[in-house]
Amino acid sequence: MPHSAPRPGSPFPLGAHPEAGGVRFAVASSVADGVELCLVAEDEDGRQVEQRVELTERTFGIWHGVVPGVTPGQRYGYRVHGPYDPRRGLRCNPNKLLVDPYARRITGDVPDLSATRGYRGDPMTGGASRIDSLGGVPLSVVTSPGGPDTGRRPDVPFEETVVYELHVKGFTKLHPDVPKHLRGTYLGLAHPAVVEHLVRLGITAVELLPVHTHADEPMLLRSGRHNYWGYSTLGYLAPHAGYASRPGHEVEEFRTMVAALHAVGIEVILDVVYNHTCEGGVAGPTLSFRGFDAPAYYAIDGEGRDIDITGCGNTLDPGSPTVVRLVVDSMRYFAAELGVDGFRLDLASAMGRPHAGSFDAASTLLTAITTDPVLANRKLIAEPWDATGEGYRVGGFGPQWTEWNGRFRDGARDYWRGATGLRDLAYRLSGSSDLYAGRRPWASVNFVTAHDGFTLRDLVSYDHKHNHENGEHGADGTNDNRSWNCGVEGETGDPAVLALRDRQARNLLATLLLSTGTPMLVAGDERWRTQHGNNNAYCLDNQTSWVDWSADKKADDLLAFTRRLIALRADSPALRQPQFFDGRPTRSGEPDLVWFRPDGEPMTEQDWFDESRRTLGMWIDGSECLSRDRDGELVADDSWLLVTHSGADPVEVVLPSDRYGRRYIPVLDSGTPRGVPQNVDPLPPGKRVTLPGRTALLLRAPRVSQ
Repeated sequence: MPHSAPRPGSPFPLGAHPEAGGVRFAVASSVADGVELCLVAEDEDGRQVEQRVELTERTFGIWHGVVPGVTPGQRYGYRVHGPYDPRRGLRCNPNKLLVDPYARRITGDVPDLSATRGYRGDPMTGGASRIDSLGGVPLSVVTSPGGPDTGRRPDVPFEETVVYELHVKGFTKLHPDVPKHLRGTYLGLAHPAVVEHLVRLGITAVELLPVHTHADEPMLLRSGRHNYWGYSTLGYLAPHAGYASRPGHEVEEFRTMVAALHAVGIEVILDVVYNHTCEGGVAGPTLSFRGFDAPAYYAIDGEGRDIDITGCGNTLDPGSPTVVRLVVDSMRYFAAELGVDGFRLDLASAMGRPHAGSFDAASTLLTAITTDPVLANRKLIAEPWDATGEGYRVGGFGPQWTEWNGRFRDGARDYWRGATGLRDLAYRLSGSSDLYAGRRPWASVNFVTAHDGFTLRDLVSYDHKHNHENGEHGADGTNDNRSWNCGVEGETGDPAVLALRDRQARNLLATLLLSTGTPMLVAGDERWRTQHGNNNAYCLDNQTSWVDWSADKKADDLLAFTRRLIALRADSPALRQPQFFDGRPTRSGEPDLVWFRPDGEPMTEQDWFDESRRTLGMWIDGSECLSRDRDGELVADDSWLLVTHSGADPVEVVLPSDRYGRRYIPVLDSGTPRGVPQNVDPLPPGKRVTLPGRTALLLRAPRVSQ
């Protein structure tokens, strides 16, 4: 360990950065009276010992210095001296060793909760804890810059994007072709057998559940459980070490994973949690942010308590320059240095509410992200809600944002379970122009399932959540599932119920992948994965949450159906147009989009308000498709007729007249296990076709030249 005094160095960039002869450390705290850098090693008995180095330079509220003799791999933390006044939100306590908010590697966990508490007794009145947390908290680690090349970014246009949401560990933990020591890791996701599955499936982007370093909440630690999903961030610049095959190599392995996916044209999008941290409310642990400068990181009320609009105990304050800098620096690091192609911002509405106030789409933080020259070229996806009514902002974000469209999820589920008519479905099928006018249709990230909620299989198998395994007496998880068990709750051997469930799952997938917008699938849905009715498996790091790769006829059929849908979308520019339909006339002489009744006639205004209707035809004219190739040239396509029928009984459908197509060729039928129509012979205009109950049928009308 070094003995000489630190040189001043510079305050930016924050974090620990090797320089000639040492490492420059810089950390922000505008309320501290003094900051000590603690260099941690182990004695002969394996106990942690530290050497404290006082950082005497303070610039812009940042404490900094170059410490000679320190090298990459050095473990460290900080101790902050300053006011402890809970009523003002100030909780400086030098007995607590703090993780660097800018650490690029973090090691260790929390073996002793009592050591992490910054207070004695009551968190507001009990005074500062005198327990030293050295040995009971994670440590920051100095890292070298650079690493394996992440490859050329695929830069897939949004209108061609198909997102696949997955968990790094859960996706490969049971994969038989991945070596055991790589299962559940970044390198497991990079394994050729896994990459081949993604390529054959046809997706263009993986959206990884949180990979920032996270820590388990006290409630979980006390019960011996863990936060499997990872929405409990400790370090915003450090890849989670638990997903590395070799401890200490998480940065290199993360970069290798990105390179493997880039090599086959697949983008990497990160689910990031910049709305709250793992420290929870005032009764939670002091691990990092709270101990440095709680009012600079968190939204705090007039009595010094955390304002909670996230449902997680605290809220990072997007009105604070400290938070704005941290978030943008974190995103830029993962984008510019680790090769990430985009970000899905968890509870993004909270990031548009400075000081936890009213939502502002042009808030400081959201504007800082979209105007950053690096981030402006990445895919930006907002989850447009938080835990409050004020935060529900679907369709309310700025022009550079795409959004998880919860209206699509709810509308598709309601339609296929027979709860609604046709009006909302039409908006969702055609790109949700009611929500995203002024943007592009791909601003709507369409989904019917996500990590949070039922899997596709459970959506058609359960009316109610079954979350008892979570240890919260079934109180957790939403009750608004809009699911339908098809007549029996949970597992059954009834062949009629099973057949209906299969059909309903295919209907939902067809609606998702044939709608205009950006579709998002959840890993394992294409393999008929079940969580046995659990709709909030956030703490289940077991086979409930892991993808099952075992051979199964039903899983194989659904996988083939999903591949067929994605391939159809990829090969059919008219089904993924980058502009909204607007009724414009095309070279066929007909509008670009026409809605049909079962009798083959266009829908009337009165028809849309008939809530008893369950059958809708959607005709898309491909003769003047507004999709373009990579050179920017417009591309032509065939025209398409999608017929959806959510009624229980069969319905007779009349195909449109020859004004719309000279022949209609069936290409997808949700009534068959793999979507292959039983008869693919061309059908003439005006042909009467009987559609079984709860079926989606897609027909192609070839261009005249064909």
